[in-house]
Amino acid sequence: MKATRRDFLAWCGGISAALAAGGVRAAETQDKALKAAIASSARSAAGKARDKYRHPYETLEFFGIRPDMAVVELWPFGGWYTAILASYLAEKGRLVEAINDPEGASQEFLDFNAQLQKMLASDPARYGKVETVYLSPTKPMAPEGSLDMVLTFRNIHNWAWAGIAEGVFAQSFKVLKPGGILGVTEHRSNDADSPPKRGNAYIGVNYAIKLIEAQGFKLAGRSEINANPKDTKDYPKGVYSLPPILREGEVNRAKYEAIGESDRFTLKFVKPGNS
Repeated sequence: MKATRRDFLAWCGGISAALAAGGVRAAETQDKALKAAIASSARSAAGKARDKYRHPYETLEFFGIRPDMAVVELWPFGGWYTAILASYLAEKGRLVEAINDPEGASQEFLDFNAQLQKMLASDPARYGKVETVYLSPTKPMAPEGSLDMVLTFRNIHNWAWAGIAEGVFAQSFKVLKPGGILGVTEHRSNDADSPPKRGNAYIGVNYAIKLIEAQGFKLAGRSEINANPKDTKDYPKGVYSLPPILREGEVNRAKYEAIGESDRFTLKFVKPGNS
């Protein structure tokens, strides 16, 4: 039978409808529980104000988080991501916060531990299931092969300065199941091979990849979710000149606030399945 123009238009309409339906299904597969955790009224207004710089939904989605995972966050400090992860993982998952080991820790880091513990104690309904352990480069933070995901946000420079970065990532490798995921964000240096300079905190992405892969991980993906081209990285106090620290006080404050938070790389690693 010879196809008519009407047949052709009907066929095109069917294709358009199928594509539209596919788009609807794609929208429906968005992680509504994660969006709800990010939008929760339990998060502070100050915390939510950082979302436009830290892109928590896009970042965690890129890492491949699921609500039934067992997750450890390394050095959560004041608990910015903890507030999101605790809500998201509360029903089906598990959240472990690996805080600063008080042995040899500075008073500043001990204060961060206290700040997180105060936050967890303030809302038992929300945070009652959250576990805390001390992060050590030589001691396990969980049984070997017991976790699905390790997360760290803007911490590699601290560990490099302290000489414990290799140990931290070695311990992270051990606690993950084969196929487990390591998600990393960090302040990005313009020199891709640069280690972090003391007091500056920017590090090279190639430096980070080499450091982490040396412990057995394999790079599985990169994202520019947390890139910031406005960040010129030439400030008197390094990354700490920028929000949220603003270490220079009122000096150049408007300039730094217009730049926003630092330029960051976002990397996803996996523990090989035969490890």
